[in-house]
Amino acid sequence: MTSTPIPLAGVVQSADHQSAVTAIYDHWLSASGLPGRYVPLTISADDLGEVIRVLPRAGFVGLNITRPFQRLVLDHADIITDRAALMSGANTIIFRKDGKIHADNTDGYGFIENIRQGAQGWNPKSGPAAVFGAGRAAREVVAALLEVGVEEIRIANRTRPRAEALRAEFGTRIVVTDWVKGGNIVEGAMTIVNATPLGSPGQQDFRVPLDGLTRGAVVSDLAIAPEITRLMRVAMQMGCYPVDGIGMVLYQAAPAFERWYGRRPEVDQTARAVATGAYSS
Repeated sequence: MTSTPIPLAGVVQSADHQSAVTAIYDHWLSASGLPGRYVPLTISADDLGEVIRVLPRAGFVGLNITRPFQRLVLDHADIITDRAALMSGANTIIFRKDGKIHADNTDGYGFIENIRQGAQGWNPKSGPAAVFGAGRAAREVVAALLEVGVEEIRIANRTRPRAEALRAEFGTRIVVTDWVKGGNIVEGAMTIVNATPLGSPGQQDFRVPLDGLTRGAVVSDLAIAPEITRLMRVAMQMGCYPVDGIGMVLYQAAPAFERWYGRRPEVDQTARAVATGAYSS
């Protein structure tokens, strides 16, 4: 009698990256009653192409890809979605039954879905957005906000040329402001996003003046920890709708799980508790 192989999924990570995402997928597999395993894989950039070509033969149905491999993995994909091409990187790999390697990026989807669920009734066209940061996370946020119809995105970054590069790429709906005047961009903004590491453990505090926050605005902090950042705390005090970073992790992970295992997982309070516990441990 032959046994049915257990479908495997995994995360390709650098040697110094500890993936709490493993706990999320393990929870969803258990909650769904599905056979499967989620496996952390630490490999070198030089071996990436060779390894991902072999993994389907070992029973893998897909992978998550962490930095710094997200751009590099595109060189080894047969199919690249428009989202992954726009982001110049993929966070999700699907090993198709026809043998092709499919690269996608679900970060933008996760960001928007997290806001829609965390601040129900959010209207992207209700006013300008203010984004702090100009790195990869900010780029994903900007692309996602433009896609859903935000008409003006104000950006402040500690290194102005990086913000100017986003404006050059995404066009005149981007307005760049010097970091020292960052407090100005929240005035009248209805969506505010911290896409910097500031405020996370081991980082400097997020000290941008927030007295210009508009009551009823949606304020999203992409920081995973602490669970309630200074930005979110101030947002609540000023009558805004705070949206944390844990939800984005969950909502970007859900479509990958569905592509691999054929079932959409629940992003519920139990999943949030698992994710919060994993990132705080």
